[in-house]
Amino acid sequence: MNATLAAVVLSLFSAVAYAAAAVAQERLASRTTEPGVLSMLGNGAWWWSVALNASAALLHVAALKYGTLTLVQPLGALTLVAAVPLGARVAGRRVSAVEWRGTALTLVGLSALLVTASGPAPDDVLSVPQALGVAAATSVAIGFLSRPGTRPGLRHATASGFASGVASALTQTVTVAVTDRSGPILSLQVVVVALLVAAFASAGLLLSQTAYRGGLGAPLAVVTLANPLAAAAIGLSLLGEQLQGGPAGLLLAAFGAAVASWGVVTLSRSAPKPVPAAPPEPFEDDEHPVAAVLALEAEAEAAKYAPSLIPNQPDPGKRANPGHLTPL
Repeated sequence: MNATLAAVVLSLFSAVAYAAAAVAQERLASRTTEPGVLSMLGNGAWWWSVALNASAALLHVAALKYGTLTLVQPLGALTLVAAVPLGARVAGRRVSAVEWRGTALTLVGLSALLVTASGPAPDDVLSVPQALGVAAATSVAIGFLSRPGTRPGLRHATASGFASGVASALTQTVTVAVTDRSGPILSLQVVVVALLVAAFASAGLLLSQTAYRGGLGAPLAVVTLANPLAAAAIGLSLLGEQLQGGPAGLLLAAFGAAVASWGVVTLSRSAPKPVPAAPPEPFEDDEHPVAAVLALEAEAEAAKYAPSLIPNQPDPGKRANPGHLTPL
């Protein structure tokens, strides 16, 4: 198995695991009434989603060992493709025609990207100053996107995508440096970059959890697009990665990116509208125990004020007036 095929297979399994984690996070966010990190830390379901994310991350790290950032990161769009049938299955519905169309567009676009992004296994790494510079710029961008304001879900999703993309780029540096065997495993470069990976991976996870609070479709689409954008920018500008095929390959990559983005946006708009709750069915008084009790109380109350045709009992201290009916 060559490096490109290994990277593709590992990315496929990673995407399925990330999709399962995203569906679990969305369902958890929709049921959570108390926002905040502490409430999530005390929820067992959230830890299951963390375990799924960790498994996906390990598969992603292995894929980065065999493939470049420009190859592996766009394959992250398979997460959304896998999340569509998983989400439909959990919701008890069928995949719609719009979702199938978005899936097909995404796969066609990714296929075009695979042709141009294929190449040998990566061998270049970020230096410590480069890694710190990337971390500082990304932190500023995340802080700007996380500020209070309108459309917080999409802004948090964009910040999550940037954090995850940078974490992947830094992870590739750690992976290549550790497996290179040309220096000590725990060098200053490995330790510093590993700490940055942990910080940005955690930030991406928490930001995505916040973004999914308003639904899964659009935020997951934004994460899917922002992640490879950030990683590819680092790979092409700092790691010397190149697209295959010259100008024709560049045009094919642009076409593939456009078609895949179209598919992702189509998938993000295909979320079914919530079905309004049916009004409660009327019930008969004699069939509902509470209604029956209320009806009896109403009748008793009305009987207090209804005129009575029963003769008054004579008062022992007064003379009775026989033959007359008097109301109570």
